[in-house]
Amino acid sequence: MGDLTPTARTYPAGVPSWIEVAQPDIDAGTAFYGELFGWEFADVLPPDAPFRHVIATLDGLDVASLRGPADGDAVWSTYVAVDDADAVARSMAEHGAGIVSEPEDAGPSGRAATLIDPQGAEVRLWQARRRLGAQVTNVPGAWNFSDLHTTDPAAAGAFYADVLGWRLLDQGWATVIQVPGYGDHLAATSDPDIYERQAKAPEGFADVIGVIGLAGEGEPAHWQVTFTVADRDAAAETVERLGGEVERTTEDDWTRKAVVRDPQGARFTLSQFTPPDW
Repeated sequence: MGDLTPTARTYPAGVPSWIEVAQPDIDAGTAFYGELFGWEFADVLPPDAPFRHVIATLDGLDVASLRGPADGDAVWSTYVAVDDADAVARSMAEHGAGIVSEPEDAGPSGRAATLIDPQGAEVRLWQARRRLGAQVTNVPGAWNFSDLHTTDPAAAGAFYADVLGWRLLDQGWATVIQVPGYGDHLAATSDPDIYERQAKAPEGFADVIGVIGLAGEGEPAHWQVTFTVADRDAAAETVERLGGEVERTTEDDWTRKAVVRDPQGARFTLSQFTPPDW
């Protein structure tokens, strides 16, 4: 992706902006996600590099990346946009986070860091330069949300409020994470109709960037990545046909979801939007 254009999607500080999956076998990963979501792929590193970094696109727009061969487990990671990766990483460390990877440049694309928050969830920081973040979201085959599953939601909420300016709000259906002003940013840039479209949504919904909740029994703290699909059951069947696993399915007034794993073990959620009649 090139430099900023009038139609490019940008992300204010504190908003998750990118997702990446580590895969032991990149070719197997691209085959799986290409058929499941309709993605196309392009390597961004030279052939003689010691590992591969592959950008996935949907209809020509950046949606995610694959990196490997992974040293450990296959896993989805979430990056949060920041204006200064060094300053935010330093602040997180001062508030009890552990640094996994110090801030470093990723070529001309941006600057990144990886940390573990005080409750044990990995969080990655992205200071965008040429690569601004996901350019299409919330459509079938694209990223929907990343939700924080944590061992102590109150403590995690306080940590992220201090270091990223998040606000937590119980909206009844869930405790949501808001970045104040995010809805105004979207209305002024990539989504001018957001307030009209969400007129009947809960107040402040345009500022929501995810949900925070208690991790399940035996579940480590982590960011759970969710993708939009047109038909949950059909997508879940495709996962199984391609060698993945469906862990469970759930339904509520707004969505039909399936928690699944790809054939290499990376866990994610499929979500079909089924809103009540407005």
